[in-house]
Amino acid sequence: MIILQKILVILQGVVSVGLILFVLLQQGKGADAGASFGGGASSTMFGSRGASGFLTRGTAILAVVFLGISLALAYIAKQQLRGESLLEQVAPAVPEVQDDESVRDDLPELPPEDAPPPP
Repeated sequence: MIILQKILVILQGVVSVGLILFVLLQQGKGADAGASFGGGASSTMFGSRGASGFLTRGTAILAVVFLGISLALAYIAKQQLRGESLLEQVAPAVPEVQDDESVRDDLPELPPEDAPPPP
């Protein structure tokens, strides 16, 4: 199970980088207006629409793969948990503090209540 988890984490990283690249390669919505009025992009390799169909489809596929790997990693992590949840665990007992007279001897004496305040 650990080997599968390591493979999925590496694959998750590769898919993440690919998804980032696909998103960054896409043109914005405003870039199509110039091409439709003869902006010079109609003679490109992918035509006036460019590679938008390929990049959009590739982005969607990589997003689905990313989501699937994320769900698989979450499932594996849940299966590896053993024991109770934090809410079900019993808190450890707090040790009792013993009343030690030697501690009281080290403390300074408080002035009486009717004494004048210090300057």
